[in-house]
Amino acid sequence: MPVAIHPSVDKGFKPAGRKFSGGTLTCKCAKDPVTVKVTSQSAHNHACGCTKCWKPEGATFSVVAVVPRDSLSVSANSQKLKVIDASAAIQRHACTGCGVHMYGRVENTKHPFYGLDFIHTELSAEKGWSPPKFAAFVSSIIESGTPPDQMKAIRARLRTLGLDPYDCLSPPLMDFIATHVAKAKGVLKA
Repeated sequence: MPVAIHPSVDKGFKPAGRKFSGGTLTCKCAKDPVTVKVTSQSAHNHACGCTKCWKPEGATFSVVAVVPRDSLSVSANSQKLKVIDASAAIQRHACTGCGVHMYGRVENTKHPFYGLDFIHTELSAEKGWSPPKFAAFVSSIIESGTPPDQMKAIRARLRTLGLDPYDCLSPPLMDFIATHVAKAKGVLKA
């Protein structure tokens, strides 16, 4: 039996919808669910092994994408949202009823990811979101209790799924962060 990564990727995934322009994310509450409207396609979708991201029951990784901040709005029951850790770079807004992280927002205007919100597209009934392209913070699953001797099999399974495993972010995102830092320091012009 293959190693379970996440229910939305374990059986493979479809390509992004060609003209897909967003949808509604809904928490797991049966009554008065929190809903979040997203009016754009997701980007940089990936499996994440960090210990801060929300994962559904039984998942080893979360699946997280980003969207432009101005394309996201809470459309119902915003009073149920609470920031999990106000000291974290990504302010994860979770439902106080079911615990699902509805979105993560970077409030620090100097952070490379300012202007992007982090979402879990699996919370949407709409089809066409961008699929995950890589796995980040893979070693971090050990901090969640995964035995280290399983890491070789987990990395192999990620590669089989087409998700290159990294212990940070993908090279394009690391380049994006380094470019932001270089511009902020004045090392790189425009």
